[in-house]
Amino acid sequence: MAKEDYYETLGVSRDVSEEDLKKAYRKKAIQYHPDKNPGNKQAEEMFKKVSEAYEVLKDADKRAAYDRYGHAAFAQGGAGPRGPAGGFHDPFDIFREVFGGSGGSIFEEFFGGSGGGGGGDGAREGADLRYDIEIALEEAARGVEKEISFRKLAACGHCHGSGAEPGSKRVLCPTCRGAGQVTTSRGFFTVRQVCPACHGNGTRVEKPCRECRGEGRVNQTAKLNVRVPPGVDTGSKLRSAGNGEAGVGGGPAGDLYIVIHVKDHEIFERQGDDLFCEIPVKFTLAALGGTIEVPTLSGKASLKIPAGTQSGTTFRLKGRGMPGLRSGQPGDQLVRVHVEVPTHLTAEQRKKLEDFALASGDADEPVGRTFFEKAKKFF
Repeated sequence: MAKEDYYETLGVSRDVSEEDLKKAYRKKAIQYHPDKNPGNKQAEEMFKKVSEAYEVLKDADKRAAYDRYGHAAFAQGGAGPRGPAGGFHDPFDIFREVFGGSGGSIFEEFFGGSGGGGGGDGAREGADLRYDIEIALEEAARGVEKEISFRKLAACGHCHGSGAEPGSKRVLCPTCRGAGQVTTSRGFFTVRQVCPACHGNGTRVEKPCRECRGEGRVNQTAKLNVRVPPGVDTGSKLRSAGNGEAGVGGGPAGDLYIVIHVKDHEIFERQGDDLFCEIPVKFTLAALGGTIEVPTLSGKASLKIPAGTQSGTTFRLKGRGMPGLRSGQPGDQLVRVHVEVPTHLTAEQRKKLEDFALASGDADEPVGRTFFEKAKKFF
């Protein structure tokens, strides 16, 4: 029976690039790998076919020979150059070359079944932890120190993290005999996995610690004083080295990351290192001008309002914003004035405003002349 074209086997065109060829092989190899199709002889044969096709087409010289002579290029006595002695490589050799690793099992390659072991000491770094803390805007501006409390796996005080009862020792793991791995057979290939008894250490404690039951770690409540620097914002992270979970088997502890959340303020809105606020002013002050006191995070500040100030005008107070977390330079405070119009007038107040309207011509032209000129084209 004629062999299937290698390009068709992999589902690619004859001008396929090296990268796309590799992607096509990866997809097919995963689809037909024996681990995903246990007992399926047809899938097993397809796995061998796609591996054979990739073995030829990935090599520039072999691909050129195949493009010219077809399968005859690798047949004994064929028209083209002969293939390697003994035919093509083991399909699992090709699979390992593309996916990496040393095992024959697809689960071993992708999920780390062969990791660890080898009689190592099994030391592993502890996990990092996250703690979210909420502070006020004023605290973010001046900096603050907070005491936090959290649960974590800490080194056992009884065995000092060794997992062994004081006076006992570590012995060779009887399950893996010190290898840290166990091997099982699956048909024509083998699977290596981390030893479930010693977790890849190769050794076990002779007598487990009675407090932590051999784990070397216990769940405890930890307290820590955290200094929050001035200028932090929501999303800022502080790292406390070594205050995460304790390591395993003498490994280093992880770190603790404190994530900052700054509460909304009733007056100020933060815009980077600048602060923004809106201040209501009387319409008489806006018309006549004057000085008002405005709130800032560091106390009150005087703000001069020029005569004729319009509602929505924004003033800038230099250096009254948030301190720069990295630059150290403070931002500014932006103050937008909102002119208040009185809603309740006494008879005397109303009469005086009417006299003002007549004197200024507002009664005849209630809309500003400039706006009226612009709006004429719509009428």
